[in-house]
Amino acid sequence: MRISVLGAGAFGTALAIALARDGTEITLWSRDISDADAMQSKRQSGKRLPGYNLPDTLKITADRDAFGADVCLLAIPAQKLADFVGGASFNDTAKLIACCKGIDQNSGLGPVATLRSVKPKNTAAILTGPSFAVDIANGMPTAIVLATTDAYAAKQLQTDLTRTTLRLYRSNDVIGAELGGALKNVIAIAAGICIGAGLGDSARASVIARGFAELTRFAVAKGAGVETIQGLSGLGDLVLTCTSDKSRNFRAGVDLGKGTPLDGETTVEGLATAPTVAAEARDLHLDLPLIQAISDVVADKLDISRAIETLLMRPVGTE
Repeated sequence: MRISVLGAGAFGTALAIALARDGTEITLWSRDISDADAMQSKRQSGKRLPGYNLPDTLKITADRDAFGADVCLLAIPAQKLADFVGGASFNDTAKLIACCKGIDQNSGLGPVATLRSVKPKNTAAILTGPSFAVDIANGMPTAIVLATTDAYAAKQLQTDLTRTTLRLYRSNDVIGAELGGALKNVIAIAAGICIGAGLGDSARASVIARGFAELTRFAVAKGAGVETIQGLSGLGDLVLTCTSDKSRNFRAGVDLGKGTPLDGETTVEGLATAPTVAAEARDLHLDLPLIQAISDVVADKLDISRAIETLLMRPVGTE
């Protein structure tokens, strides 16, 4: 079985390292020919995840022959996934696994739904849950979720991709897995704002709890199972990204809270997800004040101080 990881950013590189560490032959595809050549010849990870030796069984290439693998893990940002997959040629029997967390702004679809819409002949899945690239690359114990409606493929992929320190749990709740990963990024931005604006850890804890309630409310309304939202791809990922500087979404929130300009070179999925979710929540008549506030901040409709004031002035009630 041929396994390729498409996308040599931090997460894609870390996945490729982890999967190849036990001697399995893995191909890592990079769109940048010079980066691919440098990684292949020097046996060192690239600029997105520097400082790691690459296993001997990991091949790095910019050749699109990598797209002919039996299993393709797509480490591509959610907002670029549709165009990337639409412009690629895969075997009809290939299993396509999205390794991103977000909702497409143009279509309103999650990663699996995006794959299905673009490549309907292929089995589509998502790999999500609490996982930082550096932890995976360092071989630290990490538990993640593989969600797909194809039960046979799920068992096969779980066997093929699980490693000693990279544990995969199966789920058939694709909607729950998609939305848990997407919405936790928005809440992580809010948690980062708490710290950046000097509101303290108690405020951050409140944001995590109330944010989890909003995440659950929205996901269940969309058909997700509560058990999924309470698991690795929901609560687990939420806690991780709201409490660590390793989280890009959390760091973006810290910068917003401090009034520091955001790094335009860094992918922050929550910035795109917030307005998409807020708009759909209005259509569903759901009250998501925290997510709405982040959406308004992202759209420059509210500054941080006004957003905080608006949330604190909401009527108190039962939890």
